[in-house]
Amino acid sequence: MTIARSDALTPRKPLRLWPGVFLGVLQCLTGFVLPMVLPDQGMVWFLGTFLGGLAIVVWWAFFSRAPRSERFGAVLLMIVALFGTSRILHASVAQAGMGMLFVFYAVPWLSFAFVVAVVASGRLAVRPRRAAMVAVILVASGGWALVRSGGISAAGGPDFAWRWSATPEERLLAQSNDEPMAAGAETQKAPAAAQATAKSAADWPGFRGPNRDSIVPGVQIETDWSASPPVELWRRPVGPAWSSFAVHGDLFYTQEQRGDDELVVCCAVASGEPVWRHKDATRFWEANAGPGPRGTPTLSNGRVYTFGATGLLNALDATDGTVVWTRNVAVDADAEVPYWGFASSPLVVADEVIVAAAGRLVAYELATGAPRWLGPAHGGSYASPHLLTIDGAAQVLLLDGAGATSLALTDGTVLWEHAWPGTGMLQPALTADGDVLITTADMSGGAGICRIAVTHGSGAWTVQERWTSRGLKPYFNDFVVHEGHAYGFDGSMLACIALADGARKWKGGRYGNGQLVLLSDQDLLLVLSEEGELALVAAVPGEFEELARYRAIEGKTWNHPVLVGDLLLVRNDQEMAAFRLSISGH
Repeated sequence: MTIARSDALTPRKPLRLWPGVFLGVLQCLTGFVLPMVLPDQGMVWFLGTFLGGLAIVVWWAFFSRAPRSERFGAVLLMIVALFGTSRILHASVAQAGMGMLFVFYAVPWLSFAFVVAVVASGRLAVRPRRAAMVAVILVASGGWALVRSGGISAAGGPDFAWRWSATPEERLLAQSNDEPMAAGAETQKAPAAAQATAKSAADWPGFRGPNRDSIVPGVQIETDWSASPPVELWRRPVGPAWSSFAVHGDLFYTQEQRGDDELVVCCAVASGEPVWRHKDATRFWEANAGPGPRGTPTLSNGRVYTFGATGLLNALDATDGTVVWTRNVAVDADAEVPYWGFASSPLVVADEVIVAAAGRLVAYELATGAPRWLGPAHGGSYASPHLLTIDGAAQVLLLDGAGATSLALTDGTVLWEHAWPGTGMLQPALTADGDVLITTADMSGGAGICRIAVTHGSGAWTVQERWTSRGLKPYFNDFVVHEGHAYGFDGSMLACIALADGARKWKGGRYGNGQLVLLSDQDLLLVLSEEGELALVAAVPGEFEELARYRAIEGKTWNHPVLVGDLLLVRNDQEMAAFRLSISGH
């Protein structure tokens, strides 16, 4: 008769710890050192730490020399604990990273903690050692249910906080001086000067300025910020949104989310105080970028046009917020609200306003809001419609999921297309000789810039690709064109490429995934980093040169800055601020 021996009766071999320790150290290097060396390769270090975690599990299950019950029991408990925790996570953690953030973070963290527990309890008796391993597995897994995420950075890094701590938006709503909003528009009479000039041309009419190109002519500023730093005029809390500003005289306009209401806000330039607010009872939220609208207001002929994250298009009186008309673009375009929300900023051309319902352009009559035409549906896109004149023909261009699609302004007829599958996020640009620069994005970020020649002859449009360059790979950070070169973000760094052939001239600096404007008369880039720092960088092809830095706001900053004369407006999803820049020679 054969008697089976239990693990407890089997002579215990020393644990083979060195592979687990080696893998744990490798995980630390991948998770903490590699991001500093390769800050733009988020998928590399995420996958590296995740695969390292799986390797630790394989080591423990097959090569650790632990008793079988401990080896496979621990692996089974890890699976059960992670699955159980996934059912009780806060939505911001469960849904972030397209639902993969928890997996990519929890597996490496759990496996590393397990290695530490095994090493620390290696000399204990069987029962205490097993109890220590069980406790570590449960705590390292279940602890994720105690946190929430305030969204992720462009590189994928989350902003963790305790699950029950108040969000910045909740703290804003709790302030006693922020009274609840009534339906429609709450107004305070606009200054008489602002009313008198309501129909004059706006200083900064909307997204990225008058031509949607982030170029500021006619302004030169002092670049020695140690002697003449930006002067803060005011700073105010603001509800979450990735909107920028439109500016007209003494007033500026932006969008934000406050609780269940999506707001259009008109404020005084001098103080940042609200003049009027319009609210719509709708809320958009997603785990990566958080709540709030994504588009920027557009000013035209005494009205402000806004497009919300859930698809509401408003035409409001710019002086007091009175509703002229409103449309639900999602319904009109038969489009579902995309995962990231509608992100287009309205484009006003002649007697119509055009918005992008994800990858589909929709035009409305300015006077009444009546639908004019629908463009083709070409998949996902975060880009806004862009007015271009090519070969003397005005047209509206959208970078969408298929590539670039140009439509006639009168009826939305497709004029020409250029295929470059991916996700259209940015605005196109024209070269000095009339070629078009387009971009797209893929799962790893920006895919580069493509230069195409578009011509019209014999009743047809032709498109020819001149070159595609990965020397500059904007993601959701728009680029600028200046003196035969393009400047913009290549991941977290700035880069310059030549428009002649797409060759990179330089790459430098660390700014996260921020935004920038070009002071064209001064060959100067004014950069707003993802962390809220301002920087001045020379817009010259010779070499990268940073001239100055200044901390402007705190927190993740994806919003485009606005420069009108010497007035700089910046914001993110928590605060907004105004600065006075010293004008050169004054």
